[in-house]
Amino acid sequence: MGCTLALSDSVARLRYVSEARAEVLARLGITRVRDLLLAVPHRYLDFSHKVDIAHADVGTTVTVVGTVDRVTAKRPRPRLSVVELSVIDSTGVIMATFFKQPWVAEQIHVGDVIALSGKVTFAYGFKQIKSPFYEVLAFAAEKSDYSRILPVHHVSEGLTVAWMRRIVSAALADRGNVYDYLPAQLVASRNLMSLSRAVREIHFPSTMSHAAAARARFVYDELLCLQLALQTRKRLALRDVTPCTHSVTGVHVQALQAAMPFSLTDEQRLAVEEIFADMAAPQVMNRLLLGDVGTGKTAVAAMALAAAADSGTQAAMMAPTSVLARQYAEKLGPLLDAAGINWTLIVSATPAAQREQATRALAAGDISVVFGTTALLSEDVAFSKLSLVVIDEQHRFGVDQRNALRKKGIGADLLSMTATPIPRTLALSVYGDMELSRIVHRPVAGAGVQTQVLAQENLDLAYSAIQDAYAAGHQAYVVCPLIDEVDEGADMTDDAPQTDAPTSRLHSAKAVYESLSRSTLRNMRVGLLTGRMSAQEKDQVMSDFRAGTIDVLVSTTVIEVGVDVPNATVLLVYDSERFGLATLHQLRGRVGRGKHAGLVFFSTAAQKGSAARRRLAALEATSDGYELSQMDLRLRHEGEVLGFKQSGGVTLRYVDLAQDEELALHAREDTQVLLAKDADLRAYPSLALEVRDRFGAYFEEVEGS
Repeated sequence: MGCTLALSDSVARLRYVSEARAEVLARLGITRVRDLLLAVPHRYLDFSHKVDIAHADVGTTVTVVGTVDRVTAKRPRPRLSVVELSVIDSTGVIMATFFKQPWVAEQIHVGDVIALSGKVTFAYGFKQIKSPFYEVLAFAAEKSDYSRILPVHHVSEGLTVAWMRRIVSAALADRGNVYDYLPAQLVASRNLMSLSRAVREIHFPSTMSHAAAARARFVYDELLCLQLALQTRKRLALRDVTPCTHSVTGVHVQALQAAMPFSLTDEQRLAVEEIFADMAAPQVMNRLLLGDVGTGKTAVAAMALAAAADSGTQAAMMAPTSVLARQYAEKLGPLLDAAGINWTLIVSATPAAQREQATRALAAGDISVVFGTTALLSEDVAFSKLSLVVIDEQHRFGVDQRNALRKKGIGADLLSMTATPIPRTLALSVYGDMELSRIVHRPVAGAGVQTQVLAQENLDLAYSAIQDAYAAGHQAYVVCPLIDEVDEGADMTDDAPQTDAPTSRLHSAKAVYESLSRSTLRNMRVGLLTGRMSAQEKDQVMSDFRAGTIDVLVSTTVIEVGVDVPNATVLLVYDSERFGLATLHQLRGRVGRGKHAGLVFFSTAAQKGSAARRRLAALEATSDGYELSQMDLRLRHEGEVLGFKQSGGVTLRYVDLAQDEELALHAREDTQVLLAKDADLRAYPSLALEVRDRFGAYFEEVEGS
């Protein structure tokens, strides 16, 4: 335990950490010894197959260590730089060639001892390694008997990789015998590496398989601590709260089901059963309903709204945009009327007199269901007894916003919904405090969509499709990344990727609207919709588009979520490489929803073979949102995927969502077992301290409330 407590010491107490280096480490977020030990390498240089230069056979991948005899920088063409190193040992000479890396000539000098790793070729009379991994061996220990696998840590100006490696090595020697906070039985049952060994192997692995095993321990620990933190936050938030036990078989539920113009699918019925079971239980519901575009989540949510009405309480359904909130009111309102359920709509554009009447009725309990946007968070919106909160596209709201609505009904059940494809690993980890329901298949398949990626010079194909749709009496969307030409990304979404497309002027909605109205589509009625317009203006434009008095709607991504105009059959997205897969998939869902097939064109300036084009090719290959989410993971391998990053959200340091699903499942299972036996982890104080150290911020707020 003493070693564990010493991990909280300042990193300045370690060997080789001067005051200046301590400042650099602080910039990297490393202020304590434990921070340093948990700052794992971001890659390794595998020099495990070390041979003399004479035995570096052509066609094999090897590591050689030698002395730099010559450094030559060339520029054979204006846009091509080449740096050549001549490296010698006692057995021979080998050339190392670096293309488009001119800085190598500044980092490597004659006389340096260097390790090179790569595939050996033969050219111009010499053995060569092209663009090898390399490491200048700065210290005597590295030159004579260095680790065959060298870690590469994140560093900053003022601290080299070699010095970082030396500091970590000293820290492991002095403080590396750490106490394992996991129960020994759990470590054994999951075949995990001990913490002390994992800390050493993650920094200085003896083999790459040991590095992988150490990483698995770090990933599992992160997922387990996150699960425990989320469950603790949930428990603390609900302490001293009396839940509402809803009636789920009342007259309003039955009347609503009878009023629906269709029968629920088996998947929808299962989701309703799961939600009703939660609502009828003497615990507060915290459920996430996952469903791809068009899978009928709204109908499922409507059943929950009816159950709240049957219980003599109230329900609030919050949407991310006024357009979507109004659409829900228009779709579900008549069904609620038929079921005898009073409802209202409150958005920022609601006239003052109408708003006052609605808020008065809500406060008096005369209204059972309210649809709205963040306008529902205003102080003047109060409830008689709010027992159910439904949040659509929940990742578009910050944690504070979701909690603010929920606090208006102490003990209210929460049903969150999203059409954003969420990989199972993400659902098991970041949404670990929620129960999950999933709808995979669409109740009405629709006519489907055909997706085509277009180079900008082929935009005439999209314009022709819009003309053909207009001639057939249909409508179209044209989506741009910017509102106007001076924007840096207005109305862009959180999942927009870093793009490798060439720099070019992005299309703005205003400029495209003016251009199409005057020239390409001048025979049509073209409308404009952006997030900067007033709520009244947006509602009017969408009303006109739904009514068919607008033929082509030029828009930003404000149409992304939930907008339903079955007569729209063509979608053109400019600069599509600037959007994430989730946003593009959501946009694609605006067409092909009814009996008419949809055509989708993603225009891009990205080059073939680039990462951006690979993302777009994935959209051409499939319309399945969950398959796309897995593709996105394989393409990007990052924790912030498909727009799940949010205000107050979770950032994962070690987890790779593309490969760690099994570990996420194990962590979830083990969390449930641990908390079932000991909800406060009193029997595992070291584990409780670790959870608080890593993720304590996620439940400190509810502790103080």
